[in-house]
Amino acid sequence: MNLLRQNKAPIYEALLKYKSMRVVPFDVPGHKQGKGNLELTEFLGEKCLSVDVNSMKPLDNLVHPVSVIKEAEGLAADAFGAHHAFFMVNGTTSAVQAMIMSVCKQGEKVIMPRNVHRSAINALIISGAIPVYVNPGVNKTLGIPLGMSIDDVKKAIANNPDAKAIFINNPTYYGICSDLKTITELAHRHNMYVLVDEAHGSHFYFGDNLPVSAMAAGADMAAVSMHKTGGSLTQSSFLLKGKRLSTGHVRQTINLTQTTSGSYLLLSSLDISRRNLALAGKSIFAKASALANYAREEINKIGGYYAFSKELINGDSVYDFDHTKLSVHTREIGLAGIEVYDILRDDYGIQIELGDIGNILAIISVGDRALALERLVSSLSEIKRLYTKDKKGMLDHEYINPEVVMTPQKAFYAEQHSVPIKESSGFISGEFVMCYPPGIPILAPGERITGEIIDYISYAKAKGSSLTGTEDMAIENIRVVEEV
Repeated sequence: MNLLRQNKAPIYEALLKYKSMRVVPFDVPGHKQGKGNLELTEFLGEKCLSVDVNSMKPLDNLVHPVSVIKEAEGLAADAFGAHHAFFMVNGTTSAVQAMIMSVCKQGEKVIMPRNVHRSAINALIISGAIPVYVNPGVNKTLGIPLGMSIDDVKKAIANNPDAKAIFINNPTYYGICSDLKTITELAHRHNMYVLVDEAHGSHFYFGDNLPVSAMAAGADMAAVSMHKTGGSLTQSSFLLKGKRLSTGHVRQTINLTQTTSGSYLLLSSLDISRRNLALAGKSIFAKASALANYAREEINKIGGYYAFSKELINGDSVYDFDHTKLSVHTREIGLAGIEVYDILRDDYGIQIELGDIGNILAIISVGDRALALERLVSSLSEIKRLYTKDKKGMLDHEYINPEVVMTPQKAFYAEQHSVPIKESSGFISGEFVMCYPPGIPILAPGERITGEIIDYISYAKAKGSSLTGTEDMAIENIRVVEEV
């Protein structure tokens, strides 16, 4: 990485220049630098609205960059160690979809863990690619899915030598990392591309003593959520690319679904955040790591909770662990993670990233401070004192291995009818059911509905999980495939 070059922020600098020119706008957006919507300007600020602008020659065009955006892409690629970097303003969802759609056509196979984000399965529905699922290992104590074991990946490759790509989470929501380098080498030996969902791993590129990043491991593409741990605005991400794929082809694929009206607020936030991490990332994430480790130690001293970390590493399905993820198991105090999540928000004014059946997750990153972590620790201590109950009757697992009956695309577009979820056992799902966050499907289109899955959905609803994915907003009914 060229640190002298990394001082620049071309999009941000072009916006400052545009603002200084006092241009009279007769283009979109219609609020005309905030003058047409004073309430919005008062809420977001004149500085923000004045640079919420449309593509124009001095500011380049995201669809076909030739000047400042092109330069900013080059700086991002240099910072992340990639051959090319694309600015994404439709979120990491669009980056994940672009990865899969760039390498897999209809009917072609992609090997992936089943605990992927719904965006990856959505890409299969759009493209018609066929998933070959590698069911991740499961930590039965914590009830969480792990990474992909090397033996399972080898079997998937041997059984599907015609697969076009392997898709990997790095890390999972809970901080679990697979052996990315070995899987990448395996895939490349069999002429397969390696696609990495690094939604929660932007800090891997800039911090010390963190798991290996996708680009450092030699992956072909990685979708990186800068807004999650890198400090940019929500919905802004990078799609990183190695040398084995055509830059032009990937851009064409991105342009199939990404907006033609790229937000310069999002673009400049990526530009500024990339510069910030390139110049100061090591110290930023050293601090984040120290805060997370401090909080983890203090939470474990409380008793009842288990804030897990690198002790889970087994050299295979848990090859490494992202210690900036403050993942805490709650079931031993008789509370589901979602119950602790709700109590923290409603009674203590603390918003964490997620609560599921057995765990909570707090994201520790660029903006966290020691005082906030101390408040979280003390609140968890008080919750234990006030709310602990018998854990009898609690559901003891999170991840259920699915029975895949047909491809997601075929199921999604098949003739369907609606049945009550409680009466749906044995049917093939035509819809998703998932808790959000994390957005990992409990059910995906094309999978057999079982009594175990129905019990899980009922339990999650009873505990207050936010369920999404079905046409029925109340999640009482589900659309199932008409079987011939």
